[in-house]
Amino acid sequence: MADPATYRPAPGEIPDAPGVYRFCDEHGRVVYVGKAKSLRNRLNSYFQDIGGLHPRTQTMVTTAASVQWTVVGTEVEALALEYTWIKEFDPRFNVKYRDDKSYPYLAVTMADEVPRVQVMRGAKRRGTRYFGPYAHAWAIRETVDLLLRVFPVRTCSAGVFRRARQQGRPCLLGYIDKCSAPCVGRIGVDEHHQLAQDFCDFMAGDTARFTRRLTRAMKDAAAEQDYERAARLRDDIATLEKATERNAVVLSDGTDADVFALAGDELEAAVQVFHVRDGRIRGQRGWVVEKVEDLDDAALVEHLLQQVYGSEDPEAATASVPREVLVPVLPTDVEQVQVWLSGLRGSRVQVRVPQRGDKRELAATVLRNAEHALALHRTRRAGDLTSRSMALREIQEALDLPTAPLRIECYDVSHNQGTFQSASMVVFEDGLARKSEYRLFTVRGPEGQGARDDTAAMHEVITRRFRRYLAERADARDLELDDGDEDAPRSGPIDERTGKPTRFAYPPNLVVVDGGPPQVAAAAAALAELGIDDVALCGLAKRLEEVWLPGEEYPVILRRASEGLYLLQRVRDEAHRFAITAHRQRRSKGMTVSVLDDVPGLGPARKAALLRHFGSVKRLRAASADEIATVPGMGARTAEAVVAALAVPAPGGATPVSGGFAAPSADEPGKVVP
Repeated sequence: MADPATYRPAPGEIPDAPGVYRFCDEHGRVVYVGKAKSLRNRLNSYFQDIGGLHPRTQTMVTTAASVQWTVVGTEVEALALEYTWIKEFDPRFNVKYRDDKSYPYLAVTMADEVPRVQVMRGAKRRGTRYFGPYAHAWAIRETVDLLLRVFPVRTCSAGVFRRARQQGRPCLLGYIDKCSAPCVGRIGVDEHHQLAQDFCDFMAGDTARFTRRLTRAMKDAAAEQDYERAARLRDDIATLEKATERNAVVLSDGTDADVFALAGDELEAAVQVFHVRDGRIRGQRGWVVEKVEDLDDAALVEHLLQQVYGSEDPEAATASVPREVLVPVLPTDVEQVQVWLSGLRGSRVQVRVPQRGDKRELAATVLRNAEHALALHRTRRAGDLTSRSMALREIQEALDLPTAPLRIECYDVSHNQGTFQSASMVVFEDGLARKSEYRLFTVRGPEGQGARDDTAAMHEVITRRFRRYLAERADARDLELDDGDEDAPRSGPIDERTGKPTRFAYPPNLVVVDGGPPQVAAAAAALAELGIDDVALCGLAKRLEEVWLPGEEYPVILRRASEGLYLLQRVRDEAHRFAITAHRQRRSKGMTVSVLDDVPGLGPARKAALLRHFGSVKRLRAASADEIATVPGMGARTAEAVVAALAVPAPGGATPVSGGFAAPSADEPGKVVP
């Protein structure tokens, strides 16, 4: 652990201005990000007597090895930059709100040429409108099934849509009038886009406009004695009312608001939010947070609002940020938070604590949900946290390590009789998979044709990974930690060259290789050649699940029921899965043959455009150069090259296509025959 006095900035070096700061460890990894109205006052508070700091703050400042800062113009800019850095660097000492489950959203892909309505989970995509989150995916599907009668927007996948367009025949939904069938031109692209926009407006709470419009149309049809059409419109109105009435009114004034509640203790907390639109609850969401930094409820609420609204697509922020944000405690800088949220929404946003009436009762309901969520989390977490801690301790004792292996990297090699050699690196931190740190390697070998065997491949992969580590560690020290020059500043403004985290610039505590003594010996030789002697190494042989250490004649045997062996097996199996997946992708790509591959100037995008336009290679072969040139992105010279390439028939009369060979008589791309 570092002494904070060794990297404390010189007096007068820190500006007395608003800004954002970050602490980095000895490997250049960002461990904490914060903001301040005055950087000088805030940073000096970290370098007081260490005994007067909160225990979590003590751990942070002794883990760090340098501090840097960026001056911004206003506190609102600092608020936005702080969230950006937390999202980018994922510091270990910052509070992280983790969804207690993956909530489904109703998504409308407005950025597509033909928008699609679907259920989506996970990270949000730019250009897509989201509604929810919902508690269950079936609730979304029921709502969509009702609304498709009035808003027959496309819901099919890209493959179904493309096939229907090529065949000139819509899918089943098009025949039962639950899709406007833009795939066959029953409705224009612009008209369908407006239909999707109307669907979004209805889901956003603008329901009365569509009900009034349908009511007028129904009365006009009745006046014209077109009773069949009037009956259909009557049923459409009933459908909209049914979809609207699924959620009971909780706020009689029709308010748009997000209601937050927080329940927890000194170690962790649970957060719940109800999304209320037009007075009705449109969605619910929850997070669980571990308090790894010393924050009160006001600071937690501020970080929560940053995460909830800062991750929104700017184009959708106007719809996602409501007029009112009801919180259990006002954020630390409530005025700046309101200014920031108002800028996202484009109009005034009020952040306040509900004091009376329906809003206070709703906040109490949200609080009860947060308390139940925290109790459930503790029940699930107790066994999981205990088992992970036990597993790391067992590995430390079995391998005689100085500390628990908080970061474990595992390597595996996959190939098919020496071809398409691929290797994987998976990372587990604190016993949990860190998928953002996974890496893939293409094994080249000395001649560029692959390694001679698994041991040579393992030697190459370990060498490449740790050679990169040494290089980036040297660069990080040159830029941030002053490798030897005592007069150079150890802290200061952030260098643009280190704006991104260097993922290989810090080592693991333990390297695991999939295999026995040969693979372990190859990895140990690679580490020794690079002069690395502070990284533990072992191998896990699959047949008897033996743990092999470098240079040892006999393996380490862990109990079959031990948590340590179970964790090593999970790490090894994950590396094997990741390597197999990469190998199969390379093999499939390498075995794909197309007659268009050798056409000069024809890349993957143009090939895809040609097949999308003509539907099959057979139709493309029958087209003239002028017809081919009409495809977007194609020129006259490339079109002539395509015609020339397709003029020579394939051996045996088969027509090569991307992915295999199709029967020459098939008018459409059918089953691929190997």
